[in-house]
Amino acid sequence: MPLRRLAPHLPSPRRFLRSLNPSPAMSPAADAAHLATAADPDEDLCSSAAESAAAAAEEVAPARPLPRPPVSAEERIERAWSHWRRLGAPRLMVAPMVDNSELPFRMLCRRYGADAAYTPMLHSRIFSENEKYRSMEFTTCKEDRPLFVQFCANDPDILLQAAKMVEPYCDYVDINFGCPQRIARRGNYGAFLMDNLPLVKSLVQNLSANLHVPVSVKIRIFPRLEDTLAYAKMLEEAGASLVAVHGRTRDEKDGKKFRADWDAIKAVKDALRVPVLANGNIRHMEDVNNCLEHTGADGVLSAETLLENPALFAGFRTKEWKDDGDENGDSGLDQADLVIEYLKLCEQYPVPWRMVRSHVHKMLGDWFRVHPEVREELNKQNKLTFEWLHDMVLRLKELGGRVPLYRKESALQTTANGVAASNA
Repeated sequence: MPLRRLAPHLPSPRRFLRSLNPSPAMSPAADAAHLATAADPDEDLCSSAAESAAAAAEEVAPARPLPRPPVSAEERIERAWSHWRRLGAPRLMVAPMVDNSELPFRMLCRRYGADAAYTPMLHSRIFSENEKYRSMEFTTCKEDRPLFVQFCANDPDILLQAAKMVEPYCDYVDINFGCPQRIARRGNYGAFLMDNLPLVKSLVQNLSANLHVPVSVKIRIFPRLEDTLAYAKMLEEAGASLVAVHGRTRDEKDGKKFRADWDAIKAVKDALRVPVLANGNIRHMEDVNNCLEHTGADGVLSAETLLENPALFAGFRTKEWKDDGDENGDSGLDQADLVIEYLKLCEQYPVPWRMVRSHVHKMLGDWFRVHPEVREELNKQNKLTFEWLHDMVLRLKELGGRVPLYRKESALQTTANGVAASNA
């Protein structure tokens, strides 16, 4: 499974991308958080430069021909569904997560039932200007499909330039209209573009008219349902071939405090003619089935729960969501096992150490609460190595206090409409 890094792609690859930006400019201060800091070891790839270059050299552009952009609304709707079905109508998806839905994690989730995945949110301007950012933040491989590549943006031309670079390597170019964080407010993107709907429309229209790969969008809901429906219809009319709806408003950032509004997602699904995905309240496979039945959505996205339990879509659940007194028993799999799998994937598909560190903390959170001294040792490591991380996991296992994952067989049954809830 050869690794694909974007920077060296197409004929005379490095010369091609450098010609787009002969001398990359420094980003404004508002964008500093999106750029790697060379002095920080966590920003280094978790592999040698030679290994990364060797893997990148194996990159080849996909051979399949791309269709011409559609010329009418009806043709676009027809093509939206045709494309979705050609991908296998994926239903279980890894949501876009900044620094957390990178290639090794996507591949781990795919091993455990995920049908498709989003990349982390990529900053379109920095992506189009900075070769190092492209090479560090976007990697893929042949098996990493179907794939959504997500960008944040507020300039239609810059977004198109970035999207053109990735369209041969993905199945959708996605626009982030849902990020509610302060960095999105400062950068004027994500959910804060809900205050500028003409700009939102122009971003979608420009991509739809100039890309061969379909355009998808990920949105949050407005406080008023009628505003949400008008927003979703505008996006479809502008050229979105798929709409993913996070059922919370821009101000409802805490997923544990605010329940996602599945009724609003259902209303969007009923109002649109393109595929619609549901995001919110997905903690285990029963939630998946209930969400699909309640909303009628064509698939679901999970984010935070997958970080703790990448095996969610294969029917595994953490102790927090274990049903006492039913057939839900110790599966024999635990999060430490998943960390070992993840580390091996990172050795195969190098990513910045900061991403590795973050996933280890998320997946071993329950273990670290039992053995906080091991977590402190991890936090003290200025420079990580695979050897040290493997030894740390081994030490946790030797210390005891295992935290198993549980599996409920009924959660793996088919959904109400007859589509398998897990392909594991």
